[in-house]
Formats: sequence, structure tokens, C-alpha cells
Amino acid sequence: MPLLEGADKACPRVIVSERSMDENRTGNWRTLRPVIDSGKCTGCLICWKLCPEACVELTEKVPRIDMDYCKGCGICVSECPARCVDFVAESAA
Repeated sequence: MPLLEGADKACPRVIVSERSMDENRTGNWRTLRPVIDSGKCTGCLICWKLCPEACVELTEKVPRIDMDYCKGCGICVSECPARCVDFVAESAA
């Protein structure tokens, strides 16, 4: 794989992936999965705004989390003002 142009040889190597992000499904890293309680969700979209992986999809009211890309970081769980996002064990899903 190619290095970034102008990469300093003393710095760690940075490798640019030639694969599409569609192919880089990273959800299998997760041990806990976020689940949205649609009855409590106010549609504030804080989870969508703060998701570092952009895996929260907008819907008419309750957002949907794309589990193919969610790493289970928990930002949506900890930042939800309505407390409608909770973790469940990946094996329970």
C-alpha cells in the first residue's frame, strides 16, 4: 500500500487503504451494542451529531444505528439527554 506523500521517514508509517469504507465493516469489534428505546426517544439527534463513526442514520423520528459500522464506543449511550440509548451485550442481541 502506498505511503502518504511527504511522509517523514522518522515518523510511524501511515498506510492509505485502497479499499472502500463500504468494505471496512468494523462492527465486529464491539462487545456491547447500543439499543434505542423508541418510546423514550425525543428525536433530538444528539446521537447522530456525536457519533464518531457516522453510523447513526436519520429516520422520521427514532434514529437507526448501523451495526455493521458501530464499534460500541458508548458516546450515544452517555450523551443521550433522554437516556433512551442503552447497552446490551453483543451476545444477547
